[in-house]
Amino acid sequence: MINWQLLSFTEIDNHLLYKMLKLRVDVFVVEQECAYPELDDKDHAKGVRHLIGLKENEVVAVARLIPAGLSYPAVSIGRVVVSPLVRELKIGHQLMTKAVEGCQQLWPNQTIEIGAQAHLEAFYQQHGFEAFSKPYLEDGIPHIDMRRTPLK
Repeated sequence: MINWQLLSFTEIDNHLLYKMLKLRVDVFVVEQECAYPELDDKDHAKGVRHLIGLKENEVVAVARLIPAGLSYPAVSIGRVVVSPLVRELKIGHQLMTKAVEGCQQLWPNQTIEIGAQAHLEAFYQQHGFEAFSKPYLEDGIPHIDMRRTPLK
C-alpha cells in the first residue's frame, strides 16, 4: 500500500527531500541518460506542492504540482516519476489520479498543463489530458504539451 503525502517544500524534512530528489535524479538523469539541471528553483517556489508516494518508508513516486504562471500559463504537473523498483505495481496511475485531485483541491476549476514525454501520451490521455502541441525535443527527449480542462 502506498502512503501519499502532499507537502510544501518547507514541510519536507531533509531525509525525505533527499530521497525525493535522489529518485528524480536516478530516473531522469541516470536511467534516461539525460544530463540537465534537475534542481531548477521551482521546488521551493511559492505555491508549489510535492506529491510523494511512500512504500515502507521509501519514496517510490513523486510529482510536482505547480501554480499557474510558473511553468505554464495554467496550473501544471511536472517531475512525474515512479521508482523502477515498483513500476510493475502500476502506481503511475495512482500518482496521476492523486496529482490531478491535488491540483483540483488547490486550484479548483483550473486547466492543468503538462510537458509529457511523447511516448507517454496515451498514459496521460487516460487521465483526461489532450495534446495541444506538436512533438518537440526537450533535453534530447521527444515531448508533447498536453492539457486537461476542468469538468463542467
